[in-house]
Amino acid sequence: MSAAPALLVEATREFLCRHTPYNRIGDDALAFMISRLKLAYFAKDTLVLSPQMGPVEHLHIVHRGLVGSRTTDSRLEPDATLGPGEVFPVGALSAGGASTKLYQAVQDTFCYLLARDDFAELRRRSPEFERFCTQAITETLKQALSQLQSQYSQLAAEQQTLTRPLAELLRRAPVTCAATAPLSEALKAMREETVRTIVVVDPDGAPAGIFTLIDLLQRVVLTGKPLSTPTAEVMSAPAVTLPTTATASEALQTMAERGLRQLIVVDGRRVAGLVSERDLFSLQRVSMGQVTATLRSARDLDGLKRAAEDIRRLTQNLLAQGVVAEPLTRTIVALNDALSRQLIEQALARHNLSDCDWCWLALGSEGRGEQTFATDQDNALVFVADDRSAVLRLRPRLLAFAETVNADLDAVGFPLCTGKVMASNPDLCLSVDEWTEKLLAWMREPTPAALLKANILFDFRPLYGNATLVDSLRAWLNSYAQESKIFLRLMAQNALEVGPPLGLIRAFATDDATAHKGTLNLKTRGTRLFVDAARVFALAFGLVETGTAARLRIAGKRLNVEVRHVDATIEAFHFLQLLRLRQKDLPDAQGAANLIDPYALNEVDQRMLKEAFRQARKLQQRLQSHYQL
Repeated sequence: MSAAPALLVEATREFLCRHTPYNRIGDDALAFMISRLKLAYFAKDTLVLSPQMGPVEHLHIVHRGLVGSRTTDSRLEPDATLGPGEVFPVGALSAGGASTKLYQAVQDTFCYLLARDDFAELRRRSPEFERFCTQAITETLKQALSQLQSQYSQLAAEQQTLTRPLAELLRRAPVTCAATAPLSEALKAMREETVRTIVVVDPDGAPAGIFTLIDLLQRVVLTGKPLSTPTAEVMSAPAVTLPTTATASEALQTMAERGLRQLIVVDGRRVAGLVSERDLFSLQRVSMGQVTATLRSARDLDGLKRAAEDIRRLTQNLLAQGVVAEPLTRTIVALNDALSRQLIEQALARHNLSDCDWCWLALGSEGRGEQTFATDQDNALVFVADDRSAVLRLRPRLLAFAETVNADLDAVGFPLCTGKVMASNPDLCLSVDEWTEKLLAWMREPTPAALLKANILFDFRPLYGNATLVDSLRAWLNSYAQESKIFLRLMAQNALEVGPPLGLIRAFATDDATAHKGTLNLKTRGTRLFVDAARVFALAFGLVETGTAARLRIAGKRLNVEVRHVDATIEAFHFLQLLRLRQKDLPDAQGAANLIDPYALNEVDQRMLKEAFRQARKLQQRLQSHYQL
């Protein structure tokens, strides 16, 4: 290896300017880069980089020749080749770790080398080069997410993957009938085609609903309808559809949210077929059908306990099948919501609230739609009261009802909140006017205690009851919060109090406490950093969304952040969420489910965990810059 001689400077410039991103990084950055490059020669079959060589010291840019890359456990020939102008390994160099692949010269090869410190300086000097590196890291994060999912794939090797598009799952052409067709015609088609469901279409051929044998029994036989009745009068409507490009996991989520056993698949407006839960899953331990059937048939608390156990087993199976973090947590929330609503309805049979106008609120991770398998309860109540006497009359009844619901939720596996953030707490069972006064007081006098409560309560969403009460409260909150500059600034400061656990000497800053020495908390020092920053941006921009990923996407547009950077931030958040889900699935997790020993992870996970924390730091820097803190 020798320093590039002065005579090669112009040739180096010409070479780099023929390749992306160097042709766009700017003259000053390019001149800096050229002055720091060295040229290295690697004979054919020479090992250029490997995990055993330790932390990567240089960015490699292929000048002439070919470099092959393969995973360390591959016995095949190199599965990818890098030619002139291509670089490696951006992710490992950014994370300060070792290469996770083997890089080998396929031919006699020359590479330009850029030292790690110079690589970091070039990223600071050139926004275009920084974008290029961020995109490469985002792709690596996606690969790491896939690798996390694959760790569970052996548990479901014989199960059908939930990442396949619905087009691949359609078993036969759809059987349809016109909405105006008489029942006799629809039943004849069902008999001839030996199907239990027929899709009812409008005059344009678009799906209007479905007619099933259950509809035949409940809406025709039991009600004495004649066979001349138009099918549209007895069909199940409206039609619930998904496009052929949607995945099985998206169908799962839709079925969970709507309480369905089948749905219509469309190609544009044309009916492509039907998919049922039986088509989607063949789960070994528990199926979606079992969960929904148990939920529907639950008539008491014991039945709901069985449903809750089925939900937990199902989510473990979905994790094993490789469902990614965002749709997986949404499915968990959708099923838990259905469980909670049925539990609330059972409680209403013991508490007559027919004369009350109220709504049950989901708070915290449930409010954001980011629950893991089973978290502590976070809920509240809002109700309508015309005056103070109405408040005093209604609150005791609602508190008694809330105590029943909270106790029943605890019985089915959602522990009581140790901080009493529950609807049975009189401070969280309030009229609309009282909620407005409470939120207003927090924003006018944002003490540390008020900010802490705001972090939990501002992620509210309606779960059961009159949702318009909650929508109105959200609209008022967003309107007032946008004008409360001091409050938002203090919320931002609060969000910056805890930084990502990146070490100065070692890669990670772990806990020194005896009880959890050598670990870090993936929630309080990981996902919380994204959640808190997203919440501040949501309040600042008046967003109605409560989910962290949705908030970050919209806030990124409002702040004119490059889509690549936003994608990298969201991928990092999902990576941490999936790590949390994996930890909670371990049999010995128990109360320490969010704790992880980062040095017990494999090299890929360690590198990507470090990059995820770096993305958290960048997000916090963006928040800090926005509020000039």
